[in-house]
Amino acid sequence: MSNYTQSTNFATKDALSSGDPLKIVKGTEINTEFNNISTAIATKADLASPTFTGTPLAPTASASTNNTQIATTAYADAAVTAIAAVIKSALFPVGAIYTAVVSTNPGTLLGFGTWTAFGAGRVMVGFDSSNALFDTAEETGGSANAIVVTHSHTTSSVVTDAGHSHGLMGADATGITRGLSESTSRNVQGGDSTTNRGYKTTAPTGGENLVQTQTTGISVATTVNTSGDAGTNANYQPYITVYMWKRTA
Repeated sequence: MSNYTQSTNFATKDALSSGDPLKIVKGTEINTEFNNISTAIATKADLASPTFTGTPLAPTASASTNNTQIATTAYADAAVTAIAAVIKSALFPVGAIYTAVVSTNPGTLLGFGTWTAFGAGRVMVGFDSSNALFDTAEETGGSANAIVVTHSHTTSSVVTDAGHSHGLMGADATGITRGLSESTSRNVQGGDSTTNRGYKTTAPTGGENLVQTQTTGISVATTVNTSGDAGTNANYQPYITVYMWKRTA
């Protein structure tokens, strides 16, 4: 585009004296001015639905401008950068946990925030206000190895038996099958030859206390590996290793 530039200063002719040949307005001068005007008009954009060529320039509006002003690429770039920062911060606020399979600090990857390594060697569990083990954020517990500390097992039971008989089936001398506890005058094979009756066993009427106590206990940290040998890490669940980071600022 080009601007109109005047070639002849017609006003200066008015100050010239009569008879001065320069005072005369020539047709060529008028043609030159019309040509300059025509060129300027032809290379200007229309006000309605203009079509620009080349690299048109415009003033860059200040951040957060909200009107019908033309937005330059500089304005759009700044606006997108600001929006991206807000979105990132909303996705990963202070206190958020970021996981990845690369060791690069998220501050470098995401371009914002202060991040510190988090939860080394631990898995995460959901918050549970009803369980004292899980009712505080970042509460830790558990062990990489299964440990059973030395302890005792004590069991006791009381058995009271006023006495009882045990019957036994057998054949007497005549071949009749009878119980050993059955009343009979015949001699029952296997019975008592004096009473001809079955044997009777009696437990103490006061009962009997049976107490078993183990006081030695054991301390172990073992598991069985694929070869059948004992080893450590008995209570590991199936796991996969990742890098974890916590945003602190």
